[in-house]
Amino acid sequence: MTILAYDLGASSGRALLGRLNNGKIEVEELHRFSNDPVQVGDRLHWDILRLLHELKQALLLVRHRDITLDSLAIDSWAVDFGLIGSNGELLGNPYHYRDHHTDGVMKQVVEELTATGIFAKTGIQFLPFNTIYQLAALKKADSPLLRDAKHFLMIPDLLRYFLTGEKYNEFSNATTTQLYNPVAGSWDEELIRSIGISPELFGEVVQPGAKVGSLRASLCEELGIESVPVYAAAEHDTGSAVAAVPALEKSFAYLSCGTWSLMGTEVDEPVINELSQQLNFTNEGGVYGTYRLLKNIMGLWILQECRRSWERAGISYTFPELVKLAEEAKPFAAFIDPDDPLFLHPGDMPARITEYCLRTRQTAPTDTGAIVRCILESLALKYRNVLELTEQLSGQAFSGLHMVGGGIQNTLLCQWTANAIGKPVWAGPVEGSAIGNMIVQWIASGQLADIWEARKVIRESFPVDVYEPEQNDAWESAYRAFKETTGIA
Repeated sequence: MTILAYDLGASSGRALLGRLNNGKIEVEELHRFSNDPVQVGDRLHWDILRLLHELKQALLLVRHRDITLDSLAIDSWAVDFGLIGSNGELLGNPYHYRDHHTDGVMKQVVEELTATGIFAKTGIQFLPFNTIYQLAALKKADSPLLRDAKHFLMIPDLLRYFLTGEKYNEFSNATTTQLYNPVAGSWDEELIRSIGISPELFGEVVQPGAKVGSLRASLCEELGIESVPVYAAAEHDTGSAVAAVPALEKSFAYLSCGTWSLMGTEVDEPVINELSQQLNFTNEGGVYGTYRLLKNIMGLWILQECRRSWERAGISYTFPELVKLAEEAKPFAAFIDPDDPLFLHPGDMPARITEYCLRTRQTAPTDTGAIVRCILESLALKYRNVLELTEQLSGQAFSGLHMVGGGIQNTLLCQWTANAIGKPVWAGPVEGSAIGNMIVQWIASGQLADIWEARKVIRESFPVDVYEPEQNDAWESAYRAFKETTGIA
């Protein structure tokens, strides 16, 4: 079988071919493209039609290479969505989760509905860009989009609709909205109505592995291709990444590392209690009856945005160059809390790091290497903090940490993470989300028996780099200083 996995991240997308050959997974990159948000006036949008164009380019490459596809699936980032009108057309370009239209809305909604009330229904971490607050912002602004909308589709749902003409909401992504009730196993209509939205917008929720249509006839005619089945993967890319963690035992901790860092563990039931609310953890849907008990961490976004700031000033660095400069800089000179709201929106990130350091009475890093070192050390130390909270909340003790995703190509971050947590880091595979997307397709078609066979095959198919902790005393002291400086409990 040859299958196609579309894996869309917040900064780039890729289309990868997957094949199962003698019990090993073979992955081939077919097409890679940038995912560039577009500022229009005061609003920041996703260029959704450009993304559709890139999906079509991948299908054309399949045709040109005379490849026979057996199926395809899509995964992407969470929380964002498009609205479909009564004529079946998209109403406006989807907003980017970093857009300012949600500023202050979470506070208003929480004051009206209470944090305890919202969390008890959804078990989802409070983040200002969650779908619930995006929809509440549209309602408060009396947006014409809501007046005309008939269907709510999240980003992979929307792109899948463009390809197939079928409208479904996929489970793992639906749970990220803070509008889905995992205990009831359905959209929470009371919560949806409480923000002034019609529950009729929200359609059937399907599980990862469900067949959700085939390429529509008009698309096949346009591209000169044959129709193929389309499956729902775990369409939140973190859900797919966790599916691809090559763990061989049920109790494991993971870190999906990229623009965002998402750390947690896999559980059979959502953990919705006073402590998980207090720690602001989230319970997102996973594959095959599991949930992902995790915490969102700002991740490499801060470094990516610094790099863009330097490029705007006419100074270009590759990521390997930045890592080398960081390695040469003085250790533990300054710390930031990566999750401080100061770092959420696009902008002059080096200046914001300076602002944070001055606010916390630290000497701000000034040269490039020192800034990058501050970011990477702070991330590694934040990972330790969240890993400890994950152990506390789940009642488990983890012997190490599985890291997957593009961020593991930063070997310095992997090593510093091992140093910070004082435990081994097992890094791989890099294309975790795409591989997780693929195994769901193979399980759905009967090529793999279940998730545990799939994880065993992943372990045998891709290298896992092991990072053992070093410099324990220095990192212990740094962790104490990090917590004191940032005020993190």
